[in-house]
Amino acid sequence: MNNEFAQRRDLIGSGLATRELDAMLVTSAANVRYLTAFTGSNGAVLVLPGEALFFTDPRYALQSRREVSCRTQVCKGPILAAVGAIAARRRIRRLGFERAHLSYDAHHALSSAVPARTSLEPVAAWLEAHRMLKSETEIELIRRSVATNSEAFEQAARRVRPGMRESDLAAEIDYRMRRLGAEKPSFETIVAAGRRSALPHAHPTGAVFESGQLVLVDMGAFQDGYASDMTRMLSLGAPGARVRRVYRAVLEAQLAAIDAVRPGVTAAHVDRAARQVLKGYGLDRAFVHSTGHGLGLEIHELPRIGKKDKTRLAAGMAITIEPGVYLEGFGGIRIEDTVVVTRNGCEVLTATSKDLRVV
Repeated sequence: MNNEFAQRRDLIGSGLATRELDAMLVTSAANVRYLTAFTGSNGAVLVLPGEALFFTDPRYALQSRREVSCRTQVCKGPILAAVGAIAARRRIRRLGFERAHLSYDAHHALSSAVPARTSLEPVAAWLEAHRMLKSETEIELIRRSVATNSEAFEQAARRVRPGMRESDLAAEIDYRMRRLGAEKPSFETIVAAGRRSALPHAHPTGAVFESGQLVLVDMGAFQDGYASDMTRMLSLGAPGARVRRVYRAVLEAQLAAIDAVRPGVTAAHVDRAARQVLKGYGLDRAFVHSTGHGLGLEIHELPRIGKKDKTRLAAGMAITIEPGVYLEGFGGIRIEDTVVVTRNGCEVLTATSKDLRVV
């Protein structure tokens, strides 16, 4: 993929003039990896017209030689001081930085390191906008992550039974992911049983599964740097009429949103498709979050599939579709797939059945 990383750096370099910048400093871990393939915890990229410089510390000297294809500087002192020295040597007047990722302290250190004539220019979501469109290589990596995630769920779900704790199932899922090749979960695995499933981002506890309960499982894997995301529901025993009705509503909403995904439509259009179905069931007010989000090198990326998001979908975007209904005293139901926008519509990467699984 070295050629692909070089192309990404060239793309940013060629856009500097349009943004009236002499150089762009990239410090967020995901964006550094996007430009260089570097997987360590301390690195930065300075993109200039026609070239890019990578900075790291001596802990990553050997690793960076193996991973990074552009010129590398191993810094014995602070990285930002080294960036400042380059800014002076290259007479950089306007230096862009990632305003969402550079801390106040880091900004102060950078402003102290660069020459007085160098102005620091905040840049919003430039690389993130490029990252929305995945290459074929990236889509294949996401597909592999999705497959690992789904298989981990299948293996763990076979062990679910009354008397098991939420934390037991979460640990089992994480263990299965790693055994199947994942580097780590892409977020803290959510397992919420009974009334606690009405908490969209519940943390697993020592609560014990009881017969008749719903169990919400939201899980994702990072594999080869790329995330997957999936939510499925379990029923500990035959579900009652109300559970079946709410589940049907959420499933119809999810399928309607997936059907709405195609190039050219706005993210808000997809969100609206899910909400209209839930409104027909009188459940739209119980849907309290967006319909989905982008994912890739991070679990939450652009675009946001929300009510007001005007981003137009395009082939190559990887997104989640995850409507949910949350009712206090009853519980919550959410169904989520990882989806890729294609030229003619979309492809659902998640192969796991969406049927309510009775265990």
